[in-house]
Amino acid sequence: MTRAALDPAFAEAVAEIEALGVPEWHALATADARRVEDELFSTDAHLPVARATDLGFDGPGGRVPVRVYRPEETPAPTLVFYHGGGWQLGTLDSADGICRRLCRRLGAVVVSVDYRLAPEHPFPAAVADAVAAVEWVDGVVADLGGDGSVGVAGTSAGGNLAAAVALAAAADRPLGFDLDVDLAVQALFYPMLAPGFDGDSRQEHADGPLLTVRDVREFWRTYLANPADAANPYAVPLQADERVLSSVAPAVVAVGSHDPLRSEAVAYARRLRAAGVAVDETVAEGLPHGFVSFADDASEEETGVPAAERASDAVLADVDARL
Repeated sequence: MTRAALDPAFAEAVAEIEALGVPEWHALATADARRVEDELFSTDAHLPVARATDLGFDGPGGRVPVRVYRPEETPAPTLVFYHGGGWQLGTLDSADGICRRLCRRLGAVVVSVDYRLAPEHPFPAAVADAVAAVEWVDGVVADLGGDGSVGVAGTSAGGNLAAAVALAAAADRPLGFDLDVDLAVQALFYPMLAPGFDGDSRQEHADGPLLTVRDVREFWRTYLANPADAANPYAVPLQADERVLSSVAPAVVAVGSHDPLRSEAVAYARRLRAAGVAVDETVAEGLPHGFVSFADDASEEETGVPAAERASDAVLADVDARL
């Protein structure tokens, strides 16, 4: 484990979480991991937005719940957001803080998607819901307060889904997904992009903090119920060929220097750039996985991690410019 040069304020925040005595994600039963994730990241205090409304649409596997956040001024660009949690964890409530921050900082309508989770619903269920969400948003965008510009964003496993949706929108012969929406941006925050990626960061930061390589392996194991799915670019975006990559939406790729996923995020940004895609890339020095969640909280006082705040602001400026 290498935690040298981890931002001191972030190290204090990590120590507070570790002091709770909660085992790593891979060591918990799914139900317990879901409860812990929800307790850690949900809050009773809320950053104000003009309106937050729980809705839903008929998706490929039944009703898909969404939460729509509207800024003070509309019509505005629309960002469809997919939460993280290794495709196993995460709720509309645990993603609430990030979505409110996106809505406020971008002045955008944010649609948070409660897609189906593994292991009950392995790949391709989450991707199918993610694609269907963009189709639904595109059809009702004006009703939601949108101005017609639509982008996708996601954290961790949600970043994987955002990348998959961008591939679906770009492919001229989609492999099971057909999305006829011109995306303005794909914002990939510390995305999970390949199950067996061999990069320096997986060795340097195998034990985290906040996400370990054992967690990553377990998440991929439950998500890809069929080993053959590891060759499917909608599950593993790093498998996408250059012809498809050349047509995807402009990308914002952000990852912490102390994240075990850093190497694959950097590799994907490099592949996109080589294919001719406009890419804004950030490797946030001294920060680990999940840093956007630590930018600030919902109180009037600034109690977040300043380095996470600065990095998040820089990344969201890139998203704003694309959206």
